[in-house]
Amino acid sequence: MSGARRKARRRAVEVLYEAEVRGVPVATVIERRRAQAEPPINEFTEQLATEVDDRRRRIDELLNEYAIGWTLERMPVVDRNILRMGAYELLWANDIPDGVAIAEAVAVARELSTDESPTFVNGLLSRLMENKATLAL
Repeated sequence: MSGARRKARRRAVEVLYEAEVRGVPVATVIERRRAQAEPPINEFTEQLATEVDDRRRRIDELLNEYAIGWTLERMPVVDRNILRMGAYELLWANDIPDGVAIAEAVAVARELSTDESPTFVNGLLSRLMENKATLAL
């Protein structure tokens, strides 16, 4: 997977994070970022953040159901949004292999979050993958 794609994923998580922390729609954050010259927001970032936002209710239900010993509210905001992105790519982005979806989410967690986060993200997304056939509906 290219570095450009990983950077775009990281930026999508940043968009989701900013929208959640500021309490504004994802579309508002995207519009504001489009208006700024630097850093430019690319199409993949925009599409990924929008798709995650569109399925957020279902994604959050699944994360709550499959997170062992954690509620969505207790998770750090950055981890929650990394997991949302990973769950979306795993369950609905048919052009992205399952292993790549998980590996990319883990890599973004390694870059943006705590030392424990990559293991947590990997475990939760792996549980979703094991049950994927019944979840993506």
